Amino acid sequence: MGKLLFHFSENPNITYFEPRPVHREPELGSVVWAIEATAMYKNLLPRDCPRVTFYADENSSPEDVERLLGHTTAKWIVAIESGWLERMRTVNLYRYHLPAKTFKLVGDGIAGYYASHKPVEPLSVEPVGDLLKALIDFGVELRITPSLWPLHKAVVNSTLPFSMIRMRNATPPEN
Repeated sequence: MGKLLFHFSENPNITYFEPRPVHREPELGSVVWAIEATAMYKNLLPRDCPRVTFYADENSSPEDVERLLGHTTAKWIVAIESGWLERMRTVNLYRYHLPAKTFKLVGDGIAGYYASHKPVEPLSVEPVGDLLKALIDFGVELRITPSLWPLHKAVVNSTLPFSMIRMRNATPPEN
């Protein structure tokens, strides 16, 4: 059995994933995205929901760990804006299991993302169910905040590994 790779969608009827252009990283060309099992907590949210995710590793400074993770036993933090909570409670999300053979790790591997330049037929699909329960079962601490931008700034300026997803959908920052 190879590496487990997943794709999440609100559409339960995808029979074939076609590569699409990556506008924020045009050097990648057109790809099908997948995520490894250990990082899928980042995608247990409505597709367009902006989020800040982070955790500590061996390169994280003790000061940053204390400041951003000091009061939790969770390994991973996922933060969303309060305006997305109702959508999170009601959305139907589906997890597609994808064959790993055409996928390559993207970047330094910290984020757990993979890309395929070839079309991909899913091996299976199943509903995720209650997203709050799925995050809890994964061991994630979910933070809900009116705006992601203060946390975004703090995490970007830290030594913690992070992923910022769909930030273009976040409430605009106050100047």
